[in-house]
Amino acid sequence: MHRAVRTSPEALTAGLARSLRQAYLVTGAEPLLIGEACDAIRQHARSQGHADREVHFIERGFDWNALLADSANLSLFASRRLIELKFASAPDAASGSALAGLAEHPPPDTVLLVSGELERKSLANAWVKAFEAHGVLVVTQTVERAALPGWIRERLGRRGVSIEPAAAELLADRVEGNLLAAQQEVERIALLMPGASLAADEVAGLVADNARYDVFELSAAAFSGQPVRALRILSGLRAEGREPPLILWALLQDLRGLSRVALRAGRERSLDDAFRAEQVWSNRQGPLRVALTRMTRPQIDALLTAAARVDRLAKGSLRGDAWAALESLVARIAGVGLAA
Repeated sequence: MHRAVRTSPEALTAGLARSLRQAYLVTGAEPLLIGEACDAIRQHARSQGHADREVHFIERGFDWNALLADSANLSLFASRRLIELKFASAPDAASGSALAGLAEHPPPDTVLLVSGELERKSLANAWVKAFEAHGVLVVTQTVERAALPGWIRERLGRRGVSIEPAAAELLADRVEGNLLAAQQEVERIALLMPGASLAADEVAGLVADNARYDVFELSAAAFSGQPVRALRILSGLRAEGREPPLILWALLQDLRGLSRVALRAGRERSLDDAFRAEQVWSNRQGPLRVALTRMTRPQIDALLTAAARVDRLAKGSLRGDAWAALESLVARIAGVGLAA
């Protein structure tokens, strides 16, 4: 007999190790944690042979009959599938009914992964309860201010960086209320100070690093189509001793965001919905909106490929001049010589 399962992102890994279920709903109020839990399910499903992946976005007028018919017609020789259903707002009654049916009777040889943000009161809805009863319900919880320093220290610890409690408090003050920002600070510190043990004053120096040229200014100038300013900032960053991996990291954050939004834009009612669904910060949206008016999907993909080459050059796995390749990448993002 199936046991009802409601779990947390922290306990999900152990649950996946025990067994892969056929239906998962990942929800709550923290986009970062929702995304990470979905990544864990996706990776485990792939390791269990679910090589084919379909992604659908639930919105008003979604064709459930077509999805149900398609999912029921799995070829005898087809590989196992992962079907992802994402929602940007709470599903309506018709969608809820369809989801409940899928949770109770998922398609054969298929893992169903449903994700999106829901308010706490929505967890009592019948379709959510269906996932809890017949599959796995993963509920993310808001990381409150009191718990945030410990969360930051634990995340940095995973990356081999330790910081004093006072330093964690300082970071928590900076990013309170924005877990995505907290994670970005963790990644930045781990990149800049690998294996370090940091005191509060050292972290304060990193947090208050407001040098004349900033990697985020560089990215904003490039995606806004300002090649002269972008290349001037890049030159300043190099003169200040910044290393290519940090600069590339900032560019990749926006390139990947741009790629996700471009892929999703046609399925959303508005560009605002696409940015919100893909969790792109409001302060990064302006330059990306400009970039979307002048870049095609093939151009974005080509830039991602070029960025991967810069990464290999910077790490020494490919011979060549990393700075020259980085300069070329920045110029191309800004619109210089971008292929039609």
